[in-house]
Amino acid sequence: MEQARPDWDATYTAYTPAQWDIGRPQPAFVRLADEGRLTGRVLDAGCGTGENALLAASRGADVTGIDVAPTAIARARAKACDRGLTVRFEVADALDLGCLGLTVDTVIDSGAFHVFGDDDRARYVASLAAVLRSAGVCYLLCFSDRRSWGPRRVSADDLRAAFSDGWAVESITACTFEINPVDGTTRVQAWLATIRRY
Repeated sequence: MEQARPDWDATYTAYTPAQWDIGRPQPAFVRLADEGRLTGRVLDAGCGTGENALLAASRGADVTGIDVAPTAIARARAKACDRGLTVRFEVADALDLGCLGLTVDTVIDSGAFHVFGDDDRARYVASLAAVLRSAGVCYLLCFSDRRSWGPRRVSADDLRAAFSDGWAVESITACTFEINPVDGTTRVQAWLATIRRY
C-alpha cells in the first residue's frame, strides 16, 4: 500500500514557520558557493522559499528552483523580486523533473532526499538523472543517521546505494543542517554528499 504524501503546502501556511525554513541559505551551500561550485545552469530541487537558489543566482548562476508547495514558490518569487535577482521558480514535483524540459550542470538538494521512502528515493534519483547532464554534479544535504529524532535518518550507505547506478559518489562529509529552534536545538547532524552523474 502506498504511503500518503505530506501536505507540504500546509507547512508553509501554518502559523509556525517550517522547521527548515530558516530565512537564509544553509551554511553548507554558502561554502559551496564561496568555492565557486554553484555555477552554470543550477536546479534547486525542493527549493522551499528559495534561499539556496537565490544564493546561487547572486553568484551568477542561471537558476531554476522547484517545489511542490505553491505557497513556498510564491514566497521565493517575492524574495527574488525584492532582491533584484532573476530565478525561475516553478511549482513542480521533484519526482518528475523531466517534465521541466531542462538540462542543468548542477543540482542542489537541501533536505529533499531524506523525506522520501525507499520507492520514492529510486524515483527521485531517476528524476535527477533526467535533468542533470553527463558529468554534472548533485550536492545533496540530508539529515543523517547520527541524529536521534526527526524524519527518516539516512546513512552514508543509504546514499551510496541510492546512487549506485549511473552515478559516482565522490564524497560524503559529516556536517550540520540548520533548523528553526526545536527544544533549544538549532543544528542537526547531516551529510553533505557530492555525487556526479556518469
